[in-house]
Amino acid sequence: MADGPVVTVRGEAYREVPPELARFTVTVTARDRDRETTLTKLAERAAAVRVLLDGTGSAVDRRETGDLRVRPETRRATERVVAWHGAVTTTVTVSDFTALGELMLRLADQDQVEVAGPWWSLRPDSPAYREARHAAITDALDRAREYAEALGARVTALLELADTGSERPMMARMAYAGGPEGGTPELDLDPQPQPVHAAVQARFAISEPVLG
Repeated sequence: MADGPVVTVRGEAYREVPPELARFTVTVTARDRDRETTLTKLAERAAAVRVLLDGTGSAVDRRETGDLRVRPETRRATERVVAWHGAVTTTVTVSDFTALGELMLRLADQDQVEVAGPWWSLRPDSPAYREARHAAITDALDRAREYAEALGARVTALLELADTGSERPMMARMAYAGGPEGGTPELDLDPQPQPVHAAVQARFAISEPVLG
């Protein structure tokens, strides 16, 4: 506990920075009356997507395959199977945005493939977060000094500093523009600036105010 006067302030910092990553999903589907045929189609189409991704070289930072679903389609009120549905989803992460639009279009051109995204984000260890936290601390100190100055006092010591949280939203914006007639379509992507927010709560000891 401080023996003298104390000022408590909140420091904040807000930045908008370019995204560092873009993620999108590629879902391959298959349907047939025969289960084995459905699985074969699904495996072949998933393999075609893998081959395409393998050919991108360093354009793809990371890919993760998950959400494999195979389900029967039955007639209403019966258990008679009339068809089998299969789907497998791969999440693709890229940091080279120059190749992103072309890659998504090439994947979407595959048979029975759905492409969704992109979702823009920063890396978990992005320097933008550290810079925002530092700026929030500077803001807290500036505020404390302003209050102390208004009282004819000065800041003498930091008593407590607490991180009150930050926001790391991910947002997406995508624009599609068809290419010339008969030519290859073009996909124009607008990377969405990423808001970075940091806030701290700080308590400072100040010298005796000069009142009156």
